[in-house]
Amino acid sequence: MIRPARPGDSAALLSLIRQLARYEKLEHEVVGTEEQLRALLFGPRPYAEALLAEDEGEVAGFALFFHNVSTFLCKPGLYLEDLFVVPERRRRGWGKKLLRELARIAVARGCGRFEWAVLDWNEPAIAFYRSLGAVKMDDWRICRMTGDTLAAFARG
Repeated sequence: MIRPARPGDSAALLSLIRQLARYEKLEHEVVGTEEQLRALLFGPRPYAEALLAEDEGEVAGFALFFHNVSTFLCKPGLYLEDLFVVPERRRRGWGKKLLRELARIAVARGCGRFEWAVLDWNEPAIAFYRSLGAVKMDDWRICRMTGDTLAAFARG
């Protein structure tokens, strides 16, 4: 079953986020708390949404997403921030089911694009996305400011 996440799912979601970070060798970057995640997803101004995959009553994976915008298309887009299926539940179609549900949401909401990033070393994920018809955008690179750099730049 694929379903929208609820406030009571925050602990399970944070656990999955930590598992994803461990897989991506970025566990040291997970500093958010359950309360922060709950506010992000279910607070007065939700900034993102999440779907959960449940297999035999257990959480099998998640997808966390939000809207972005295509100025070229003059339409909203759907951006997948994270997709993760626990290792023991892989190869059962959960990743594809989560992505298909996100595609349905994107179409229902009139989105012109459905996008996400993938680490360049994650060949299994790249092959999986290609098998679904996704196109890797080799010409584009992500730029980022965080922490002290972001604060200093904002101060001018």
